[in-house]
Amino acid sequence: MQPYFYSISEFIAMGDHGVFVWSCWAIAVGMVLIFVGYSRKQRRTLIKELTIQQARQAQRAPKKGNKTSAL
Repeated sequence: MQPYFYSISEFIAMGDHGVFVWSCWAIAVGMVLIFVGYSRKQRRTLIKELTIQQARQAQRAPKKGNKTSAL
């Protein structure tokens, strides 16, 4: 069995298609990293908004032991 590439420089060149192959890899990896970063930012924002919403709801809720019912 013979190797397809005999050196690292041949592997990087990919038979004169290296520029296209490696640029596609770079774009794909970049897009995945951007997506991960965006998702993490969205998650942090959502958690912050939910915490604020829960705090507001806790302030509005009638306290136990308070008998000021409208009945």
